[in-house]
Amino acid sequence: MKLLAEFKKFAMRGNVLDMAVGIIIGAAFGKIVDSLVKDVIMPPLGILLGKIDFANLFFVLKDGAGASGPYHSLSAAQAAGAVTMNVGMFLNTIISFTIVAFAVFMLIKAVNTLQAKLEAQEKEEAAAAEPTTKDCPHCFSKIDIRAKKCPHCTGDIKK
Repeated sequence: MKLLAEFKKFAMRGNVLDMAVGIIIGAAFGKIVDSLVKDVIMPPLGILLGKIDFANLFFVLKDGAGASGPYHSLSAAQAAGAVTMNVGMFLNTIISFTIVAFAVFMLIKAVNTLQAKLEAQEKEEAAAAEPTTKDCPHCFSKIDIRAKKCPHCTGDIKK
């Protein structure tokens, strides 16, 4: 019972919930980027490079037991049991990774810039919060914090 209560306390901490939200959004973002690469970027690129369908760019390493090549698509080769090296899928994955990595880089860069601005603002506020005056111990008049003599009573001020 105590173990269950400790787990509940751990799971409800802010960092764990933030991480879970990040993972869910990251997975959705990964699907969007995957679709962007497969459905938007690769078809025009394939046309520019001589009508290559990158999803079906593969090399047969070993023919299937049922039927031998040539196979017209990756799915046909896999259905025949052929062993294939899927170069097109690998290229799609590399492009997807590059887009996701760049997006994460831009996000981290923006967060770091914002954090630097907040730290600078906190320093300014801390400097402004420091007192600039103090009371004279002799006449109790307000004097500059750096004063060594009171301008009102000429008493010596010890730090």
